[in-house]
Amino acid sequence: MARTLPYQRLMNPPSESVVPSPCVGVCRMNGVTGCCEGCQRTIDEIALWSQMTGRDKLAVWKALPQRCIKLPPPDA
Repeated sequence: MARTLPYQRLMNPPSESVVPSPCVGVCRMNGVTGCCEGCQRTIDEIALWSQMTGRDKLAVWKALPQRCIKLPPPDA
């Protein structure tokens, strides 16, 4: 059975008016990328999430797949 990686759900951003957090419960900041290793958000995006508009949240969601591409594969 194939393993589902936490960031794989980031490939399909939501399109609803209520935009959920991309947090997957793996909260570790990567010193190289400056992004969380679980959700790929920056520390500023994480801190400001509850204050962001739906449009701003969707913009973050849409940026996440490109951030994942830049990360080394898990267990590398």
